[in-house]
Amino acid sequence: MADSPSRDVTISAIAAEAGVSAPTVSRVLNGRGDVAPATRERIETLIREHGYRRRGSRARERIGLLDLVFNDLDSPWAVEIIRGVEDAAHAQGTGIVVSAIHRRASSARQWLENVRSRASDGAILVTTDLDPSLRAELRELHLPAVVVDPVGVPDLATPTIGATNWAGGLSATEHLIHLGHRRIAFVAGRPELWCSRARLDGYRAGLETAGLAVDDALVVPGEFGYESGFRAGERLFDLEEPPTAVFAASDQMALGVYEALRRRGLRVPGDVSVVGFDDLPEASWSSPSLTTVRQPLSDMGRLAVRTVQRLVRRETIESPRVELATELVVRDSTAPPP
Repeated sequence: MADSPSRDVTISAIAAEAGVSAPTVSRVLNGRGDVAPATRERIETLIREHGYRRRGSRARERIGLLDLVFNDLDSPWAVEIIRGVEDAAHAQGTGIVVSAIHRRASSARQWLENVRSRASDGAILVTTDLDPSLRAELRELHLPAVVVDPVGVPDLATPTIGATNWAGGLSATEHLIHLGHRRIAFVAGRPELWCSRARLDGYRAGLETAGLAVDDALVVPGEFGYESGFRAGERLFDLEEPPTAVFAASDQMALGVYEALRRRGLRVPGDVSVVGFDDLPEASWSSPSLTTVRQPLSDMGRLAVRTVQRLVRRETIESPRVELATELVVRDSTAPPP
């Protein structure tokens, strides 16, 4: 046994030596009562002998380490979230570990094992959908967690931070209608995502409020990336009666639509108006600059850090579900129809 505190000992190592699971050790560390007295005593003895200290047992004003996990990191959208998280964490002297699980159960399980080993103080899950068994394991760790941009209907048991996607979809559609467009297409995001459905519902509400029918031929699927936006643009402008305006559920898809139009010799906005969603940096760099719905991505990241820090300190949070306001940013890609 170690005579002095060890920096190398992990929850998993203590669990192996005690002959119990890592979640059982975590329950002891978190003061849970659902551990048999003899088992608790054995674990507490090993904790003392190894000099183990959770990062979260430091002074209460400082959170040592947070985990930030995405499905994928191949998007400027993820970079904006990271920017906000890093900004808020740096101000508090908190370290951040960034991971991507690529929608694979094996990667998610490996991430959970890594979290156990490094004893993170909390986690921020961004558009991450863990299967039920992995969610159960995460709960067993008693790790304070916040979900950013939840995949499905938000679970009030875990705080969530999102944006007003429905209102953003409505404002983009109303902008095009006010310019005089009547055949307005929508390039949707991945249908399993809550934000995708909300933006589509906002688009439909805008049309219906103006007395315009929703034409299913003008609603085409996408996956939020540039290539899917290009494919959607090709499909829309193969129609016998193509749209005069396109609202894409992400900036990257909107820029894919740009390319589909360019290849056909069509001009933005002279022939077709285009609106995106997110307001990533390339929205203002594109030519013409892209009208879009600004999503406060960095602010969502900052708020996620502040929220999980309050959970770690067992402080009250204002609301389990927060939606930050979106804002229509009008640039050069929209004009009245020709």
